[in-house]
Amino acid sequence: MKYPINAEGVPEAHGPYSQGTTAGRLIFTAGQLAVDPEDTNRIIQGDVAAQTDRILDIIELLLAETGCTLADVAQTTVYLANIDDMEKMNEVYARRFEMPAPSRSVVAVSALPLGALVEMDCIACR
Repeated sequence: MKYPINAEGVPEAHGPYSQGTTAGRLIFTAGQLAVDPEDTNRIIQGDVAAQTDRILDIIELLLAETGCTLADVAQTTVYLANIDDMEKMNEVYARRFEMPAPSRSVVAVSALPLGALVEMDCIACR
């Protein structure tokens, strides 16, 4: 059986989807953008590193609702509007995830909602 995750401080879903769901021991987060906490219709100011940090803050809030942390993340998918931003995103990623780091896929996309530079989702296991 699956259950929705609704965490305080996490932007509301802008569509017919949950912020995250649980299914047994697995936790799935929806793709997260670096949404400004003051105005959920815009992305925070800053480069891809700042946006990656904000996204991981949001994911931490979602995981905390299920008793998990970034250390419990098994897999991530990162969507970059510009593949040349990989190095800056990697710097934040390496700082925020403990070793062994989760498995990861990185996808270059033509555009992201709200003009975001990066989007990320993850799967964690409790």
